[in-house]
Amino acid sequence: MTLRRKLILAQAPLALALVVVGVVSAVVTTRLGERARLILADNYRSVLAAQRMKESLERMDSQALVMLSARTPEHGAFQAQRQAFEKELVVQEGNLTELGEPEATARLRRAWDEYGSALARFERLPDRDTRTELYFSTLEPAFRRVKSADDEILTVNQDAMVRKSDRAEERAQAFEHTVVAVVVLALALGLLASALLTTRLLRPLNVVSAAVRRFGEGDLRARAAVQGSDEIGAVAAEFNRMTEKLERYRASSLGELLQAQQSAQAAIDSLPDPVLLLDADGELRGVNTAASHLLHIDPDRAQGDVFAGADPGIRAAIDRLRGHVLGGKGAYVPRGFEDALRTQTPDGERIFLPRATPIYGETGEVTGAALVLQDATRLFRFDELKNDLVATVAHEFRTPLTSIQMALHLCTEEVVGPLTPKQADVLFAAREDCDRLRVIVDDLLNLSRIESGRIELHRRRATPAELVDAAVDVHRAAAAQAQVTLRAVVPPGLPDVFVDPDRLQLVFSNLLSNAIRYSPAGSEVWLRVASDGRVRGEGGRLQSRTMVRFEVADAGAGIAPAHQAGLFEKFFRVPGSPRGGSGLGLFISKGLVQAHEGTIGVTSDPGKGATFWFTVPAAPTGGASDA
Repeated sequence: MTLRRKLILAQAPLALALVVVGVVSAVVTTRLGERARLILADNYRSVLAAQRMKESLERMDSQALVMLSARTPEHGAFQAQRQAFEKELVVQEGNLTELGEPEATARLRRAWDEYGSALARFERLPDRDTRTELYFSTLEPAFRRVKSADDEILTVNQDAMVRKSDRAEERAQAFEHTVVAVVVLALALGLLASALLTTRLLRPLNVVSAAVRRFGEGDLRARAAVQGSDEIGAVAAEFNRMTEKLERYRASSLGELLQAQQSAQAAIDSLPDPVLLLDADGELRGVNTAASHLLHIDPDRAQGDVFAGADPGIRAAIDRLRGHVLGGKGAYVPRGFEDALRTQTPDGERIFLPRATPIYGETGEVTGAALVLQDATRLFRFDELKNDLVATVAHEFRTPLTSIQMALHLCTEEVVGPLTPKQADVLFAAREDCDRLRVIVDDLLNLSRIESGRIELHRRRATPAELVDAAVDVHRAAAAQAQVTLRAVVPPGLPDVFVDPDRLQLVFSNLLSNAIRYSPAGSEVWLRVASDGRVRGEGGRLQSRTMVRFEVADAGAGIAPAHQAGLFEKFFRVPGSPRGGSGLGLFISKGLVQAHEGTIGVTSDPGKGATFWFTVPAAPTGGASDA
C-alpha cells in the first residue's frame, strides 16, 4: 500500500465521525421541524376559524343594528354572513385537538342555533318597535353567548400554541446540547483514532530521520532499518544505498581531494594579480605567488602577523575589503582610479585596483572572502598620458582661440569698418561658436586638473548670501532671455563658509545653467541655502561637522532614477536631452565640491523637476586663519 493511501486511511475515522454526526443532525432536525409544524398547524386552523366566525357574527350584529333604524326590513341581509359562520363552525367541529375544545365547540353550536333562530324572527318582523324589543330581549343576549363561546375556543387554541411552542423550544435546546455532545465525542474519537494511525504510519519516517541525523553528524555507517514497499521504505532503501556508496567513496577519495587542492592552488598561482583567500574570521587561508612576491605576504609565518611585511596602505585596504564583504554588503567593485592603491614592489611602483567577492557556504551564509588586487599600472599610465595630452591640447588652443575671439569681437563691434547685415549675421554666429569652443576648452582644462589632482584652491571666508547674490547676478540675463524667474532664499543666521569663491561660482554656473536650460518658460528656478550638521567621513561613518547646503531647484521634466547614477560621470548625457554641451559640467562640479571636502547629489522625480544640491564646510570659528 502506498503512503498516500495510508495517510487517507489515517484520516478516515475523523471523516467518518463527521459524516455520522452530520447525517444524524440533519435527520433529527428535519423530524423536529416537521413535527412542530404539524402540531401548530391544527391549532392555527382552529384559531383562524374562530376569528372568521367572530368577524361574521359581528357583521350580522352590525347589520341588525342598521335594520333597527330602517323603516322596512331587508330580506336576505344576513344570508352571506350566516353561511360564512356556518362554514367555519363546521371546520372547527372537524378540528378538535385540545382538551376542553369539544365542550366549547358544542356550546358554540347551541348558542349559534339559538342566535340563528332569534335572527330569523328578527328578520321577519315588519314593525320597528317589535324588532327593537326582540333585539334587546333575545338577539343581543344570544349574540353575547355565541361570542363568548367563540372567544373560549380561540383562547384554548392560542394557549395550546404557546405551550407547544415552549415545548418545541425546550426540545430544540435539548437537541442542541445532545448534538454538541455527540459532535465533541465523535471528534475526540476521530482525532484519537487518526492520531494513533498517523503515529504508527510515521514511525518508519522517524527511523529514517534518526539515520539521516547520524549521517549528518559524520557517522557514515548509519543505516535506516525500515521494512515495507511504500514511499518511506523506498526512501530508506535509497538512503542506505547512498550511505554505502559515500562510505566507499570516502575511503578512496582522499588522494583525489589532495590533487584537486593542488590543482586549485596552481590555478591561482598562475594569475599575475595578487589573490588572497580569507575565512569568516578574517584569517588568511590562501594566497598565490603574486601576492607573496609583490605584497610581501608570508602565509607560512610561524609567529606574528602574516601581513607584517606588507605596505601599510595595502594592509588598510585588505582590512577595509574584508569588513565590507564579511559585513554582508556583497561584492566590492572599485569605482575607478580614485580607489587605486599605490605601493612599492620589488619590480618598482605598482598601482592596484582592489576587488572582493564573498564566498558562500552550502546554506547561503558568507564563509569567507576572495580578494583580488588587479594590476592597473599600465592603464593608469595610459590615463595619465591621455590627461596630459588633453591638458596640452586645450592649453595650446587657448592662445589662438583668444586671438580669434578678439578679432571677431572687433569685427562685430565694427571697429575695423562697417558690416553688411549678412556679414554681421555670419560674424555673430562665428562669435557664438567661438564662445562655445572657449567653454569647452576651459572644461577640458578643469577636467585635466581634477583628474591629475592639481586643483589649486584659494580659500577665504565668505557669506552664503554673497555667493548666492553673485551667482544670481551672473545668470539673471540668461534667465530673463529664457523667460525664467530666478528666486534666492538665504535664511538669516547661517554660518560663513571657507571656500574658493571663484571655483565655487563655476559650480553655481553649471547648476544654474542646466536649471535655466531645462525649465519651461514662465517657471521659477530656486536657489536655497540651509545649514547641515552632518557630513559623511572616511569609511562611510557620519561625523559631526557644520556644513552649509546649497540647492538649485527647477520645474523641468525631471530625471528618471535609472539616469541619476551617471549624472556626475564624464561625458554623460541624459537620453533625449537637447543637443549642446560637453557632458563635463556636473563631473567638474563634483570634483570642485569634493576638493572643498563636500558632497554633491540630486533628487528628482519624472515630471516634477530636479533639485541639485551640494555642501561645503563652514568657516572655522575662534579666529582661525583664512589662509
